[in-house]
Amino acid sequence: MNKRIFVFGAVALAAWTLAAPANAADNELRVMVHSSFSLPKPMLAQFETQSGLKLSVIKGGDAGEMLNKLILTRAQPVADVVFGIDNALVAKAQAANVLEAHGLPALAGTVAGAEKQFGALVVPVDYGYVTLNYDKAAVAKSGQALPKTLDDLTQPAYRNWLVVQNPATSSPGYAFMLATIAGMGEEKAYDWWAKMRANGVKVAKGWSEAYYTEFSRNGGAYPLVVSYATSPAAEVFYSKEKITESPTGSLSLKGGVFQQVEGVALVKGGVQREAALKFINFMRSAPVQEALQTTMWMYPAQSSTPRAEVMRHAQEPTTFESMGTDTIAEKGSQWVSRWTQVVLK
Repeated sequence: MNKRIFVFGAVALAAWTLAAPANAADNELRVMVHSSFSLPKPMLAQFETQSGLKLSVIKGGDAGEMLNKLILTRAQPVADVVFGIDNALVAKAQAANVLEAHGLPALAGTVAGAEKQFGALVVPVDYGYVTLNYDKAAVAKSGQALPKTLDDLTQPAYRNWLVVQNPATSSPGYAFMLATIAGMGEEKAYDWWAKMRANGVKVAKGWSEAYYTEFSRNGGAYPLVVSYATSPAAEVFYSKEKITESPTGSLSLKGGVFQQVEGVALVKGGVQREAALKFINFMRSAPVQEALQTTMWMYPAQSSTPRAEVMRHAQEPTTFESMGTDTIAEKGSQWVSRWTQVVLK
């Protein structure tokens, strides 16, 4: 299931830098990806055969950690192309000067708004929504109706209902914090977080701990969890029993939905520019756009791509929050620090 863990700062990067390959063979294309990258091996092998290239896929950790690695190695780049830069990180990547304009013409058929998030540096590949998910059985057993607003969650009836991820250590946690600020305004958002602390919000380090340990669906005590709009579809896809309805649902509340767009880009100073452009086009090809839906659990950026049948359980939110990438780059760290003070200390 989709999980994107996000860590601020450069943790233990010096040792990784020393171990990472700095030079590529003539036909080798070095591709840095985040830890959630997943495509069928035969598909990657077919790309190698058709292009005459040998892919060297470098797992860079979570998206934030991956970007930090690119920044620390920019004097001697360890990759030619990178997949997984998202709209919350692109301004930081641009400021650090680690990406290079791809020079490709605007791609026809891109989902509206996706390309505007990136400009000339990153080609959008997929998108998704961080949102609240609920355990249908636990909610029914409680006898409570689902909350209709985030403010409802501050009421005694919803005490100890919600588990969130720490935005300092988790990508969905970070996105959810941004959604609350975008949806309510900064001051009201932190007032809401203070009320949630008083009402028993549980904070987990990352998505896996929140979803697989604390969420009532998996034996925990909390019927609401921050996850993805595609998570209900993944529940059906991975179910050991044949089921026709997901045991979970997504809940779109104002201030509680953040659109994430991620893409592929040239690494500045990479040695395989033409090969990297082939990989960018490969990531936008029909087979990849179809496959990523049930491997990385994101929606395809190419609007003409047929949806996987199971994605009918992953309805897209009709409204979501967003904010400029420059604003995120400028204020993201201080917002996390303030969140830590309000919720944890």
